Amino acid sequence: MNIALDRDKPIPLARQIQAHLERLIRERLLAPGMKLPATRELAHSLGVNRGTVAEAYEELVAAGWARAHVGQGTFVTESPGAPGASEPRRTSGGLPSVDGDLAAPAPLAPAPLDWPALLSRSAQIIAAEDERARTLVSAATSNPAVISFAGGMPDSGLFPTDAFRRVLNQVIRDEGASLLQYYPAGGYPPLRRYLSTYLLRFGLEARPEEILIVNGSQQGFDLIARTLIDQGDTVAIEQPTYPRALQVFRSFGAQLAPVPWDAVGPRVEVFERLLERHAPKLFYCQPSAHNPTGLTLLPETGRRLLEVAVRHHVPIVEDGFDGSLYYGARPAVPLKAADVHGVVIYIGTFSKILFPGLRLGWVVGAPPILERLQAAKQLADLHTSALIQAAVHRFCERRLLDRHAARVAREYARRRALLLTALKRRMPAEVTWTEPQGGFSLLLTLPPGLDATELLPAAIERGVAFTPGAPFFMDGAGAGTLRLSFSSVAAGRIDEGVRRLGETIKAARPRPRGRGRLEPATVPVV
Repeated sequence: MNIALDRDKPIPLARQIQAHLERLIRERLLAPGMKLPATRELAHSLGVNRGTVAEAYEELVAAGWARAHVGQGTFVTESPGAPGASEPRRTSGGLPSVDGDLAAPAPLAPAPLDWPALLSRSAQIIAAEDERARTLVSAATSNPAVISFAGGMPDSGLFPTDAFRRVLNQVIRDEGASLLQYYPAGGYPPLRRYLSTYLLRFGLEARPEEILIVNGSQQGFDLIARTLIDQGDTVAIEQPTYPRALQVFRSFGAQLAPVPWDAVGPRVEVFERLLERHAPKLFYCQPSAHNPTGLTLLPETGRRLLEVAVRHHVPIVEDGFDGSLYYGARPAVPLKAADVHGVVIYIGTFSKILFPGLRLGWVVGAPPILERLQAAKQLADLHTSALIQAAVHRFCERRLLDRHAARVAREYARRRALLLTALKRRMPAEVTWTEPQGGFSLLLTLPPGLDATELLPAAIERGVAFTPGAPFFMDGAGAGTLRLSFSSVAAGRIDEGVRRLGETIKAARPRPRGRGRLEPATVPVV
């Protein structure tokens, strides 16, 4: 324990030690029940007589901050200052009194550093957005009786934890010595070779040297932004979109230009006009299992997007979703699969199909950009955990991932079907929604005049939660939308949750409207 003692002050050293320990106890830095260092040990580290420390401890005990046990030591009391441990005696100068003597006044502590004032502009923006998100999440999850459609994440109850634990133990036994050392930034070679084959099943051809292992897709966004974007650059980005992508690009000073989705994907004519007028550095999109809508762009739309990007020499950052989680005849083919000109940077992850907590993803790109991304990764974190990479590789190599993916895909498809059925039964006629072709969520559009953020407290009061749609949009759009995620809601609670949501919407409508035929759902074009 380090206690700064000032031997030039008139305050006795025992009192300085006592005051320091008292402050640590009061601020809970020394927790109730914690054993204080032995007097001999602390005296040696401070360079004082053992009797000086013993005197300080005796005063802590007398004042109720500590309790002494013969042969065991001195411990912080369970309730400092409680009855049985008298309130610490104070002097006018603020330090405890010893033997009735008055201690010299303690010097005024300097004001704490104002960290919020030191934050960069981008960090302040992100902090404000995160605070709003935390408030919503807290409200949605604090009550277990609330049925929450707010979490766009896999169901942890479906995780194959026992199977993964076994392969992890095997990998530690077989390769632990090398895997627990520093490792090349590019990634675990057997995993890169496996991914090269794994991606082929979705039509994406990538050699192992064209794959960079990263700490989840979020690091992929960050490395791409760090490598390509300068302050003031324009980034074209689909709307609605993944909020964390918005935050990353904004944090590097990018100006965001939205390209709205419709029923077939990002609107190509808007994309081309934007390229002609603003010359953006890149275009970010989620062609399959789009978050928040669950939609997938049509192949023709993808072909046209690629043609425009090639013509204008603008890279496309494709946020890919695992093709195993689809709800149709066949999985969508990534844009990268048709990219013969090398303009697409593809980001993939195991977070949705396996364990989000592993933080394991990959970036596929042309060698010139992949080389620079790897250099940026080395600066950021040196490398992704080789141990985790090796364990995931062995898990996949033994076809455990394939069996797990087939099982969870069936369950998520069942929950999706239950949600769509419940929406058709329970929602007012003015409400529309997208029908997800992949992923975990859909986007619902409220009747005119309703704001999802304002509706959320009333919904939680009725026992249901959702994610307001505004964070998925730019420039204040999307207020009348909300995201419903079905992946982590138990199948038996989905209909009841939708019933509660329907009642909340009906109660909040400005005025009743006539029931008409429900038109096919579309994403609002803003």
